[in-house]
Amino acid sequence: MATSAQARSLTAEELAQAYYVAQTRQQRITADRVQALWRELDRRDLSGSWESLVGPEIVRTVTLGQAAAASGADAYVAAVAEAEGGSSDAAGRVRVSAFSGRAADGRSLDLLLYLPVITTKEAISAGLDDVEAMMRGLHQLLRMAASEVADAGRGATGASIAANRTINGYIRVVNPPACARCLILAGKEFGWNAGFQRHPKCDCVHLPAVLIKRGGRHPRAFDVKSYFHGLSGAEQDRLFTAAGARAIRDGASITSVVNARRGMYTADAYRRRLSATREGATRRGSFYRSERALAISRGRVPLSGAGFHLVSPRLLPEEIYRLAGSRDEAIAMLRRFGYIA
Repeated sequence: MATSAQARSLTAEELAQAYYVAQTRQQRITADRVQALWRELDRRDLSGSWESLVGPEIVRTVTLGQAAAASGADAYVAAVAEAEGGSSDAAGRVRVSAFSGRAADGRSLDLLLYLPVITTKEAISAGLDDVEAMMRGLHQLLRMAASEVADAGRGATGASIAANRTINGYIRVVNPPACARCLILAGKEFGWNAGFQRHPKCDCVHLPAVLIKRGGRHPRAFDVKSYFHGLSGAEQDRLFTAAGARAIRDGASITSVVNARRGMYTADAYRRRLSATREGATRRGSFYRSERALAISRGRVPLSGAGFHLVSPRLLPEEIYRLAGSRDEAIAMLRRFGYIA
């Protein structure tokens, strides 16, 4: 994190980037130490060597990493408030101990961090050789350690934002490479009391904001569309699925394609068993409204829309491509099912 003198000359975005670098450095330091400790496990007595020495040291290392990640939250939030032209008005300070020593989900760290030992034992029992089994456990442990440190930093930042009355919310800053879900949230504005959704290995960070429109998008938001088109075809397919990437290349909204997978289910339609989504198909959803408007225009229901029932499931892009007989038909279906406007 930048010093106070440096922070005064940085923009809010530059402060967010510096904070991200500091957080990832702490994750790396923790992971390196954890990896060195894991090598000290006795493969002939995994549980015994964990309990007598290695386990407590790994728990202590992750706890220290969490504390270090959480300790910079107040300075970061105050610096951003001042960079945005405000005067920091903190009602209290972050208690670092509240964000260290336990897992983000409330479990004790020793129970969580013992899971890789169980994974290693199960791998050996399944016939994997000791080296491969130990590597499998190590990879799980490193993911856990890095995630717990990152979560501690994010949790402390969220608390600092809530406690600082100058700050009205935050903007989600995405640091590519990132998953499809994080990419569509890039630049989105949230209120001060909105939780920070994340997944294991997520490295997005808060950018505290003095002025904010809840649910809006920051004027200098990350350009997801440009990022998508800058990826290779293989990377597009990997991040968004082959059908999803194809739909985006055909003009579909990236947000619509990613959100559609959130409510996936299978349905019987068009004489087939198809993959559909409930996203946008509820009474307030865009697909429901467009289908109701279509029914009204065709005289199937009165102008009020009374009596309308959604019959057709909202298909996923891959099913559209399976059903469409031509490119024009595929584009028409993408439009009907709400993936392009």
